[in-house]
Amino acid sequence: MGKLQGGACEMVNSPEDADVIVVNTCSFIQPATEESIETVLEMAKFKEEGSCKKLVVTGCMVQRYGTALEGELPEVDHFLGTGEYHRIDEILAARASEIPRSYIDTPMYIHDEMAPRVNSWARHSAYLKISEGCNHRCSFCIIPQLRGKLRSRTIESLAVEALALASKGVRELNLVSQDSTAYGRDIYGKPNLAGLLKALVKVEGIDWIRIHYAYPIGMPDELLEVIATEPKVLSYLDMPLQHASGPMLKAMKRGVTRAGQERILERVRSAIPDVSIRTTFIVGFPGETEEDFDVLMDFVEKEQFSRVGVFTYCEETGTPAAELPGQVPEELRAERQERLMKLQADISLQRNQALVGQVLPVMVDGFSEETDLLLKGRLATQAPDVDGHVLLTSAPRGVKAGDILSARITRATEHDLVAEFAEA
Repeated sequence: MGKLQGGACEMVNSPEDADVIVVNTCSFIQPATEESIETVLEMAKFKEEGSCKKLVVTGCMVQRYGTALEGELPEVDHFLGTGEYHRIDEILAARASEIPRSYIDTPMYIHDEMAPRVNSWARHSAYLKISEGCNHRCSFCIIPQLRGKLRSRTIESLAVEALALASKGVRELNLVSQDSTAYGRDIYGKPNLAGLLKALVKVEGIDWIRIHYAYPIGMPDELLEVIATEPKVLSYLDMPLQHASGPMLKAMKRGVTRAGQERILERVRSAIPDVSIRTTFIVGFPGETEEDFDVLMDFVEKEQFSRVGVFTYCEETGTPAAELPGQVPEELRAERQERLMKLQADISLQRNQALVGQVLPVMVDGFSEETDLLLKGRLATQAPDVDGHVLLTSAPRGVKAGDILSARITRATEHDLVAEFAEA
């Protein structure tokens, strides 16, 4: 978006008004691939009607299926893999006859602070991509094939981008990657997320820094100390654990046992007593017995996570897990997902109810979708899009998105909270 908008293109709000439509695809699981194809075909209708002159498809689906898509999707003018997105302005400027229809290679590219950018989330909050790719080889995951090996950006590059975002009104940074814990290993010889955080907290204007996707292995004490002691670094960890049963963790090639995960969680909570931990699990993995699932239920009950996402296993061609025996029936996967989510819903409700009466800082995101008479925002323990929100029944005059207010929690549900402005 930054490259296009900085050139001869102007962003429009509707595909009906576009000369060029770019569809960025996902292919992590089969439903995402199907949704990507449906979106491409939907956008292709605008070419048939004559309003769109060029249709470009980018991202993981292109990387996964390669030039085979040229025959399957003749409506598409150009395909860009996950390491080729920087070519977007080049292919739009050239005549189709002068350049290849597809650019797909081993992903090596990662943008730097010089790459133009449009913040697509919100004026006051932004995602900051700290690295690309992953060196782990979990048996269910196709991401290393789609995104390549770990490629970290330098601390200096990220600090410059953070400063630029702050100058445009961003107050919250959400650090994202495929493996945030490993950040810097490739360029500094060891993981250096702590060093990055120490640099980012110095950026004036940034008030909240949140860590997403921290792989649960290699969590150095220095990192935990920075989270615990730096006020701008939120006591929040998005740490995908995937399962708790020993046989399942081994089959998933996670490189850790349940006892190992418990020790990691104990270290994190000891170092950061008020930490909010979000995690994800996969149910219905090949070979998962009722006993394995009971171990997972017991683990979630014992650990009392702040938030949990539960995914049913998807058989993905090209991953080792797809070749494993004991594929679990789809109905049983769904039933286990429902049971685990019900358990977590009860835990989440209890945790949220414990907040009632407390006065906590809330970052305002804007008006509620239900009514423009109420504002909504988030606690420091609520990440954008995935962790619920706080509905504000009162606020001072002139409040705007990005402001951080003190609010008293008055009501709680499983996912969301209700609060009123509290005078300082």
